[in-house]
Amino acid sequence: MSPLIGVLCCNEIADRPIQAVATRFIRPLAEISGATVLLVPAVAGAFDAAALAARLDGLLLTGSRSNIAASRYGSDGTSQGPLDEERDEVALALAGRMIDAGRPVFGICRGLQELNVLFGGTLTDGLAAHHREGDHLPYEALFDHGHEVELRPEGLLAAITGERRIRVNSVHRQGIGRLGRGLAPEAHAAGDGLVEAFSARPAGAPVLAVQWHPEWDAARRAESRAFFHFVGEAIAA
Repeated sequence: MSPLIGVLCCNEIADRPIQAVATRFIRPLAEISGATVLLVPAVAGAFDAAALAARLDGLLLTGSRSNIAASRYGSDGTSQGPLDEERDEVALALAGRMIDAGRPVFGICRGLQELNVLFGGTLTDGLAAHHREGDHLPYEALFDHGHEVELRPEGLLAAITGERRIRVNSVHRQGIGRLGRGLAPEAHAAGDGLVEAFSARPAGAPVLAVQWHPEWDAARRAESRAFFHFVGEAIAA
């Protein structure tokens, strides 16, 4: 049986409240990681987090169009919307249970931010240089915006990609302010030094998160495929 990975959904509205996750997150998990994908609802009280963590071999916290509420990381500032506070609650609770159980957890974009908050870090808003403004733009154009990141030479990402500097897409207005306790930076933006990836191994299994979207171009880029190969190896271990 292929390993089972949970993929966290988002709360969105399509004429009515729905659970949503972009298909682009699912395909590389199935096709590159070799995983069976289970969609996890971002609905508080819909499942027992401890029981689910015992059944999953891994968890991916996906990117999202929403930001994390400032109250989650101790800020008294105004949260920049749109928000999905029920996802905040589910993501932090389930990821915490998975990590405590020694199961691999991965984050992409919002997922990186959630994990940073879980480890006691903070976030910063208004990163205009990291996002192409314009709601009128075609969906694909958002992912054409990018910049280079420098990988930590002795880090996990450098080891699995064989690279020291890569170009990544950049589709986020919120990012890491203070890095969480016990997290090792894996990549910094070449322009402003923003932490763009981190890793940890607090209970024997890897925690790895990136600010960019490797799922967007996994079919075309070797370093994106390397990310999902590592996911597959970790959840199969």
